[in-house]
Amino acid sequence: MRRTVLVVEDETAIADVVEMYLEQAGFRVRLVSSAAESRRQLEDPSIDLVLLDLMLPDSDGVELFREIRSRRSIPVIMVTARDAEADRVLGLELGADDYVTKPFSPRELVARVRAVLRRGEFSEREGSSPVTAGDVRLDPRSRQVTVSGREVELTRMEFDLLAYLLARPGRVFNRTHLLEAVWGYPNGVDSRTVDVHVAQLRRKLGDVCPVRTVRGVGYKAELG
Repeated sequence: MRRTVLVVEDETAIADVVEMYLEQAGFRVRLVSSAAESRRQLEDPSIDLVLLDLMLPDSDGVELFREIRSRRSIPVIMVTARDAEADRVLGLELGADDYVTKPFSPRELVARVRAVLRRGEFSEREGSSPVTAGDVRLDPRSRQVTVSGREVELTRMEFDLLAYLLARPGRVFNRTHLLEAVWGYPNGVDSRTVDVHVAQLRRKLGDVCPVRTVRGVGYKAELG
């Protein structure tokens, strides 16, 4: 079944290129150039994913993202010319499924769209038994993480990364492996998103975060 992507982008040249590459990859594409138009399109339940430019003529893209999240549980990839680390962290902290900065490779963008749409299958592959690591408890069925019984709110990808590592305690994974296994990115996609997500997990879980850095290699989780 062909999936439908809503592209919210006010730069015509970029929108046209994105549309061409997505359609060549087998997606249906709807182009809109404003927040008002996007709100009307999002009434349609057939929209499977949103590519959201954060700099729109009639709205702050971050506010529109919050509105989308309050109305629907739908994957959103933020697209913006802002590449500062603070903007990237803000996007991921708000719960964006991915964050792409301009200029970008259209082929890489298509790969990221495919990866995000595949993530719905991830939780089933990881099993359903709760995992405990010290004071941290992760329940795949409810997608809930608690620290000493207190629930901690994680974004979708923070949860999936933690679930992947906790399901394989003690094993060390480099960033490329994690990008392929958790995010679904093909080999060769350059991204700092693993480091950003690990940093966010440590901030939210505090000193009891079970994710450890293995210098020069990558990351692992420890249960004890």
